[in-house]
Amino acid sequence: MSGPRNRRATGRTPEPLRLACIDSDAPPLFLPADSAAGRRGYEPAVGELVAAELGRPLEWVYLPWAQMLPSVRNHTADAVLCGQGITEARLRQVDFTRPYAVFHESVLVRRGDPVKSAGDLRGRKVAAIAGSTNMTLAETFEGAVPVPFGGDSDDVFGDMLTALRFGEVDAVVDDDVVFVPLGEHPDFALAFTVHTGNRWGIGVAKDRPEDLAAIDAALGRITADGRLAAAWAEWIPSLPCPFAAEGDR
Repeated sequence: MSGPRNRRATGRTPEPLRLACIDSDAPPLFLPADSAAGRRGYEPAVGELVAAELGRPLEWVYLPWAQMLPSVRNHTADAVLCGQGITEARLRQVDFTRPYAVFHESVLVRRGDPVKSAGDLRGRKVAAIAGSTNMTLAETFEGAVPVPFGGDSDDVFGDMLTALRFGEVDAVVDDDVVFVPLGEHPDFALAFTVHTGNRWGIGVAKDRPEDLAAIDAALGRITADGRLAAAWAEWIPSLPCPFAAEGDR
């Protein structure tokens, strides 16, 4: 089907906007899907705003991490809205909208571990999702031993935390936002943050430029009028919002 699938003005039943994601517990980005409350968190809020702006119902397509980008390329999903930093490797697979988030990367260790810098990780096992920006960062820690966790898991973040808790790895690298709820956790402590400023976007198949344009424009409108910043303030109030409404600039 050619052209962006926005049926607001045609009178036909709008086709759902199918967004690929994982279904796991990673607040404030997202919570596990609930039969009553639906999917909640910052990324679900962004998806809802974009779908509403397009006049389309929203449908989440739950997949393991490694299957999300392939689902967009084979059109099982219209786009992926789930932790996708805009990297050269991913840009070879899909096209991206403007960013809906900008995050830095942090290192989590077991509480009581004296790690305070990358140099303290020499000889230590450092976990990150395979093929992620976090793994790219972990590989820069001189002398550390990167341990990739497969994206074929339904809960790769939970898998890494379990491995850290039981000493199978010594540290976990992920985006700062996912560690926000662990600030007072009895088992874990934030060691340090690297200010990488990773931009996250919505990934769309390269053979659907009309969809990319439509989704990007919708994202632009909710950014300009402050709705994106409001969603950030609701779900991620402890981190500075990188977006301001046009009237606030």
